[in-house]
Amino acid sequence: MAKKTKNKIAIFEGQKIRRHWNDEKGEWYFSVVDVIRALTDSVNARKYWNKLAQRLRDEGSEVVTKCHHLKMQASDGKYYATDAADTEVMFRLIQSIPSPKAEPFKLWLARVGYERLEETADPEISINRALKTYLQKGYSQNWINQRLKSIEIRKSLTDEWENRGAKEGKEFAILTDEISKAWAGLTTKEYKNLKGIKKENLRDNMTNLELVLNMLAETATTEIHRKEDSKGIPKLKSDARAGGNIAGGARKKLEKRLGRSIVTKQNFLPRRQAGLK
Repeated sequence: MAKKTKNKIAIFEGQKIRRHWNDEKGEWYFSVVDVIRALTDSVNARKYWNKLAQRLRDEGSEVVTKCHHLKMQASDGKYYATDAADTEVMFRLIQSIPSPKAEPFKLWLARVGYERLEETADPEISINRALKTYLQKGYSQNWINQRLKSIEIRKSLTDEWENRGAKEGKEFAILTDEISKAWAGLTTKEYKNLKGIKKENLRDNMTNLELVLNMLAETATTEIHRKEDSKGIPKLKSDARAGGNIAGGARKKLEKRLGRSIVTKQNFLPRRQAGLK
């Protein structure tokens, strides 16, 4: 299957940063030289990157090897291969750049790391932070209560999957798609495309009704697993379809009564202007 790609220009403090969307991996890749130019004001960002890359290699860092050669459009309108990195690798590169403009990123990364350690020691801290974040983004208290409950329901489901032989990552994604197709008629990827989102969390962009039906589908699947003591991917997939179908039946009945579709393009995540757009 050919890779579906998308190229866009991001803006950071007035500087243009080329980025490339890999649809299969669900990742943005950013031009390394563009980010360096934005953070250092270097007159020759490519030369700066070559020296930085050599220094990192000499130090034994594997970060440079995790960069990819991707074709991006240059100022002359033509496409040339350039080094690009995903978000995680880019943050690691930024930590190696001695520039005042890079300091806010470094401080933020240090803060995130510290908060993650806090949340590991006391999970309630994570829940409280999530609540504050949703409030700051403008979500209603009613929606937030449902969203937090959906997190609990999802965790119970994935715990069951792990205990019954499914592996986190690809197999979790396969089972999730079975549930989603059964209740909403769409895979997770198709659902995100409908709502016009990429990296954002799908549940953060669901309406109240969508969120409730998704919770019903996942709860039903969890209970079926427990009732039938299911093991292995084939049986877990069958259970996932059954659980999704229960919520799918409820969706169809409600849609008939309301006279409208519940699965909608409506996007619940408020759009905010950010440094990188």
